[in-house]
Amino acid sequence: MIHTRPARTSDIKAIRAIIDSHFENGRLLKKETVTLYESVQEFIVAVDEESGEVVGCGALHVLWEDLAEVRSVAVRDEFRGKGIGHSILNAVIERASEIGVKRIFCLTFETAFFGSVGFQEIQGTPVDPEVYDELLRSYDAGVAEFLDLESVKPNTLGNTRMLKIL
Repeated sequence: MIHTRPARTSDIKAIRAIIDSHFENGRLLKKETVTLYESVQEFIVAVDEESGEVVGCGALHVLWEDLAEVRSVAVRDEFRGKGIGHSILNAVIERASEIGVKRIFCLTFETAFFGSVGFQEIQGTPVDPEVYDELLRSYDAGVAEFLDLESVKPNTLGNTRMLKIL
């Protein structure tokens, strides 16, 4: 049996391993370990109750009053295809709703997966010019990717922008 819960600092090594395995095949961007610790409160993990092992992860990164990004949704390869990714994504969506976020987006190659829970492909950056100007002040690489800034072009994976209205 698998259950989801908020991540703990003790989960970071497992999250690191899951993200690294998906970075190697181009599904996820690399994240520094310090960044994972700094953002541990954003993560949801899926845990195998029998072994106690973290088998999947996903994060919710708030960008603005009504907008957040789903990040780093990934499951260990041997656990894929068992609905764990959907459990993680649903927990992330529920968390977004709980804290008052009205729109969540992702940058992904997995369009069918995200589409199955109501995400739709979009073009451009879905924020007002004033918010865009404020977001330009962020040091977060994911925000730069969201804004489609030239500075991140060398790291762009060529993925699809998708948005879900809650």
